[in-house]
Amino acid sequence: MRLPPMRLLRLLTIALLLGFAALPPLHAQGASPYSVTVPVPDTSDTQRSDAFATALSQVLVRVAGGQDLRSKAGYDDALKNAAALVRRFQYARAATGMSLTVDFEPGAVRHLVSTLGVVGSVGAKPPVLLLVRGSDGQLLDKDALASLAGAAAARGYGVAYVDPANAPDPAKVDAADPATLAAINQHYHTGLVLLGSLHDGSADWTLVSGGKAQRWTGKAATEDALLADAGNGTVDRIGKQLNVIGATVSDEKLWVSGLDSAMDYASLLNVLRADPSVRSDSVVTLGAENDGMLVGLKSAMPADALAANLAASGRLIRAAAHPGTDASLRWLH
Repeated sequence: MRLPPMRLLRLLTIALLLGFAALPPLHAQGASPYSVTVPVPDTSDTQRSDAFATALSQVLVRVAGGQDLRSKAGYDDALKNAAALVRRFQYARAATGMSLTVDFEPGAVRHLVSTLGVVGSVGAKPPVLLLVRGSDGQLLDKDALASLAGAAAARGYGVAYVDPANAPDPAKVDAADPATLAAINQHYHTGLVLLGSLHDGSADWTLVSGGKAQRWTGKAATEDALLADAGNGTVDRIGKQLNVIGATVSDEKLWVSGLDSAMDYASLLNVLRADPSVRSDSVVTLGAENDGMLVGLKSAMPADALAANLAASGRLIRAAAHPGTDASLRWLH
């Protein structure tokens, strides 16, 4: 492994010196529990830091299901360090002056809630985005997909519903097109997508998880039964891929490509350290080449299962094997 080229050395230095800077404009986040807009008097560092803390306090209440976390040990420190959990932020003019929209890293927030001793009720796992068309070729809405969502919820998985006005191209999702998967992550905070096409008494299904596709066909007497079977089948397949725990904590080497900026590098470390199966203090950078980074860490999961879990979050996608590593991933923009 070569020493990092000067370009990456400069990026890493910038990441350490500058911390968090604004990313490209936020896309619509819908009802994401991880996105908050707060008023700010100006764009100074002090006001931005205060706004981050205020926004994080609201997000923590949402993710903890309305529980008051202010008495929890570590809560005040978490607010002081809220910038470390920020995924992106954007200023905008408001009727009363100015506002700041803050979008937090879902995995990092969930990990924080867990460390505070609370089981989060929102987003404990990434939701499954439903992109299902009926026999007439039209996208099915929330009401039509109630049986599928109910079956998934009974097994501990939530779902998200695609916006019909901005639906991803199913062919590009099925092909794991990086730009399409990145756009899905921006809008829905997930790397899990269920594609479905209903026919008379049967349906074709494709579950895309971190860029890998699993396909099957279902049959049932009624449409409700067909959808409920799909919900159970989806959870079964996710479980086999993601719910794997190793017998011991092991040393792993991950290769991550697609790191084009200091923010990408900082965000990657944040995602890795926020994963519950990873010892956060074990994450180290071992080397770099071009836009790729070799990362070492200790994990309670085998490398392949860890890579699948990381990819399910939507920030990463599985990539071709890289020599000398246990698993390879690609950062999505």
